[in-house]
Amino acid sequence: MAEVKDILEKLIQKENGILKLKPAWVARNFLPPGKRLGLKEEDYSAGERGFICERWLASVTHADNAIGPEDEGLSYLETGNGQEITLKEAVKTVPELILGREYTKTHRGLGRLVKIYDFGARIPFHIHQMEKDARLVGRNSKDEAYYFLDGSDLGTHPETFFGVHPYIVRQKKYDILLPYLINWNDDLILRHSRAYLNVTGEGFFLESGVLHAPGTALTLELQEDSDVFAMLQALNAGKIISKELLFKDVRKQDREKYGERVILGQINWEICGDPYFYENHHLKNILIEQTKQSGGEEYWIYYNTTKFSGKKVIVKPGGSFTSKDSGVYNIFVWKGSGKFGGVEIEAGNFGFDELLVIHDRAVNDVTIENTGNSDLMLFKFFGPDINMNVPMIKKVRK
Repeated sequence: MAEVKDILEKLIQKENGILKLKPAWVARNFLPPGKRLGLKEEDYSAGERGFICERWLASVTHADNAIGPEDEGLSYLETGNGQEITLKEAVKTVPELILGREYTKTHRGLGRLVKIYDFGARIPFHIHQMEKDARLVGRNSKDEAYYFLDGSDLGTHPETFFGVHPYIVRQKKYDILLPYLINWNDDLILRHSRAYLNVTGEGFFLESGVLHAPGTALTLELQEDSDVFAMLQALNAGKIISKELLFKDVRKQDREKYGERVILGQINWEICGDPYFYENHHLKNILIEQTKQSGGEEYWIYYNTTKFSGKKVIVKPGGSFTSKDSGVYNIFVWKGSGKFGGVEIEAGNFGFDELLVIHDRAVNDVTIENTGNSDLMLFKFFGPDINMNVPMIKKVRK
């Protein structure tokens, strides 16, 4: 521990608080890959683990797969000397340096997970357990938000199903949906939901407990630090998925006592049946007027909660943008090339497209320069309670 602490302290000082991160790849075995993550064709196959379908960014979260390495999903620092140190270990070893002294008094870690998911078929209809249910299996809830990446291929099914038709909530919702879970042989449960188009450059906010089946757009997701879920759709991408995924995060005694009904008791029916679901969950880009500069501008793209938040920064060719934030964050470079606080960055170049900015560096001016001939676009991701001034969606009610 002392040796790792010494390495981290020297690395942070050397890099002036801006740390390079290596890509973290995650395999899934229930869906085909979209193959839009920039890997070589042969690198998408992960054998019995399935296919590489996700890239996790600045992750301290282990991917909860039945088969996989112990460090799957965990990000590693680029130390420059071959030393293998995960970001999770770094945060645990020098929390005050990375998170800030005041923040560590009330928060135990980064508290969020960022991922790019890249599937060749729609993700099965599922929920992420609410806090009350996730806590029963020792896990966190999973509110999440999506941003459909600009200029990317939308795939074969660029629409996401959310919730259920409102009438189901008012009628016998268990009687309508339970047979699909018991029979476990088709995908017709989707006929009771509503789909919304995936539009690049926009997104959605989603609370835990809400039924959803994400479409095939290349999606940048920001969420609570968790990998809990329950799949409610049996047939997907032409095959029947394991029913164990329905009960993945359910206590054994609850499964034995209630069977498939236990999952229906974990659904947030009020939100699922909201007739104004789109209006109350759609995330458009919101220009941050206070930081607008001649060389570039930034937008809120993840908001409506203080559990996590995120921004998009666009810097014009030859221009620069001065960034100053409220706490630790990580960035992902999606388009263009340049310098971030003096560090070379380039989209699509692994090892140069992902950085962590520690607290003390983040709260001071960081200059972002565009050295290329096209727009530089990058994203910033923040954990819980760092941005307390995020916009909130004005609710539309009946």
